[in-house]
Amino acid sequence: MNLGIRLHDVSKEKLNFEELIALVAEKKFTCGHLALSKAFNDFKVDIGAMTPGLAMHIRQVCEKNHVDLCVLGCYLNLCNPDPVKHAEIVEKYKAHIRFASFLNVACVGTETGARNVEYKYDIDNHSEEALETFIENLRPIVKYAEQFGVIFAIEPVWKHIVYNLERAKRVIEAIDSPNLQIIFDPVNLLCPENLEEQDEMMEYAFRELNNHIAVIHCKDYKLENGELVSIAAGTGSYHYPKLMKLIKEHKPYVHVSLENTIPENAIATRDFMWKLYQEA
Repeated sequence: MNLGIRLHDVSKEKLNFEELIALVAEKKFTCGHLALSKAFNDFKVDIGAMTPGLAMHIRQVCEKNHVDLCVLGCYLNLCNPDPVKHAEIVEKYKAHIRFASFLNVACVGTETGARNVEYKYDIDNHSEEALETFIENLRPIVKYAEQFGVIFAIEPVWKHIVYNLERAKRVIEAIDSPNLQIIFDPVNLLCPENLEEQDEMMEYAFRELNNHIAVIHCKDYKLENGELVSIAAGTGSYHYPKLMKLIKEHKPYVHVSLENTIPENAIATRDFMWKLYQEA
């Protein structure tokens, strides 16, 4: 696997982008998840700053350090019911897609939203109407990605509209585009009521959605006051030996990006992942 990290998790210091990528390589990560608003400390990256020149600069810095960009994150609510906010969000998605076309990034990644302006969990998120809204709003974004030859990847999350893998499969089938893929974050699919089903979820993902999984995100969880809290991989209760076995069997050289690490535990998490992978 190509094991990486969210770029903004590498250091607590405010490094410039060149220093940040050099540090990623020094820590022996081979890919990174790029959130433009978090990875640049010396200037703000708004739509106007997202030029081909900046994209090519990022690309050159990453290539020099042998670091792939696995995800260009654009984690905005595509189902915001406010029409003005929704139009702004659509323009930001389009800007990220254009930017990605110059960047040599594996995909533009997003979650699947909520039908409220606060972007928070509501039981309505799990309704059929919410899913229909998401598919309707997603369709033109994927069409735009097709025009630029960019992969657009959705990340199912239990609190959001695409809250399980069955709904993810329905979205893939409804949009029916080779440019729509999946970011598989298995911990994001968990809630206190389905923790015993994690093995079945993994098996379903690699059986039913394997052809559509572009990137894998890895973190862990613990239960705290009846709620799931995200923590670094290997420090919680997720069944990582099984996940590593499935990755090794089905996804050679896939980009696997760590989440919820901090600089103090990133190396230990990296070593944990590689040890399990080698033993799988």
